[in-house]
Amino acid sequence: MVSGFENFDNIFENIFEQKSDEISAQLDRKLIISMVGDVNCGKSSTINRLMKEDIVSVGAKPGETKEIKEIAYRENIVFVDTPGLDDVVKTNSDITLKYYKNSDVILFFLNAAGTVLSESELKNLKEIEKVNQDIIIVLNKIDAADEIPELIKYIQDHTDYSYPVTPISSRTGENISFLQNKLMDILEKKSKDILLATNLKDKASIANRWIMGAGASSAAVGALPIPGADFVPLTTIQVGLLIKLSTLYNKPVSKENAKELIIATVVGNIGKTVFRQIVKVVPAAGIVVGASVAGATTVALGYAVKYMHENDIELNADQLKSVYEMFLSQQKKA
Repeated sequence: MVSGFENFDNIFENIFEQKSDEISAQLDRKLIISMVGDVNCGKSSTINRLMKEDIVSVGAKPGETKEIKEIAYRENIVFVDTPGLDDVVKTNSDITLKYYKNSDVILFFLNAAGTVLSESELKNLKEIEKVNQDIIIVLNKIDAADEIPELIKYIQDHTDYSYPVTPISSRTGENISFLQNKLMDILEKKSKDILLATNLKDKASIANRWIMGAGASSAAVGALPIPGADFVPLTTIQVGLLIKLSTLYNKPVSKENAKELIIATVVGNIGKTVFRQIVKVVPAAGIVVGASVAGATTVALGYAVKYMHENDIELNADQLKSVYEMFLSQQKKA
């Protein structure tokens, strides 16, 4: 354990560079989100609501979308708006399916106020899943329909529970955050979640998601029964979280500043850390104490950084430490 702290500079620099490179690589990749569904199912309005920006034109008349449209959003994000499913079947089906094959996520729209999952829609879903199974079924217009739970079960029963079903209203904004979470679930597995997250207006919920995820990962690492075995992986999680949050809020953190922040907060609790390592020698008690302390310190760090970014407080070691201690105290009580 002592040697770990003696080599902290080297360990930290390697971790920082690794995590920075991973995030930079994400931001350089291309993200394609395709939308498919019958006419007037609310594809365009859903994307506009999700991104909180009018980026896709909303047709006033049935059948507004007559051909495949690539909507370039920012530098590396593309939304693909496709015609109604019946049009796809009749013309350009090969071209359309190629778009679906190359998509990171496919949003398959159903109209809750219409005939939900008609024979034609189910047929087209089965064709699409032959080339891509990263599908989210979007049940839109729930504000204009009744018995939504029954509709969801009907869809799940007829799609073998293979895909998440997200009931939303693109008109009122109901459950848009639920759709956002399902998108992030898929994109995290593809290492493209940061690319979308940095362009979402709802940064708070994304930050909370990352913080709680990092806290859970830290708790698992902290439960390792070998004294000192958690130092490097725990630092990796915490540094990664710090860089991700700073990227999310477009407030880059330098390697030197990040090191000061970690030392002033998590590593600054050296007494608690040493105690945690010693207690680990007692198997049962060590696992409980190690996991709880590791999780709490990571969550406190995340919420402190988030708080300072959202309130435009300069992220320096002195100011972060006091905010961190406040959130750490809350975690202990929890």
